[in-house]
Amino acid sequence: MAYVIAAPCIADYSCVDICPVDCISPHPSEAAFDDAEQLYIDPDKCVNCGACVDVCPASAIFESSELPGRWAHYAEINRQYFETGNA
Repeated sequence: MAYVIAAPCIADYSCVDICPVDCISPHPSEAAFDDAEQLYIDPDKCVNCGACVDVCPASAIFESSELPGRWAHYAEINRQYFETGNA
């Protein structure tokens, strides 16, 4: 199961810096980062290491199977971000 970034995300890039497989976007160096409402995890690249969870200042990252019900749809939001070529 991949990790998912949900609603409380504040687009802080701590998780981007710690990710060993570069599966979180947009990156701070990308133009899209300045306008990002949140960051996203590519479920196809995520290796489920959980490194991003502890560094998230907003506690917005969850294992997909543990997403709170009100944020369950964020699994699809994260996936769609990468499928639509936004990354």
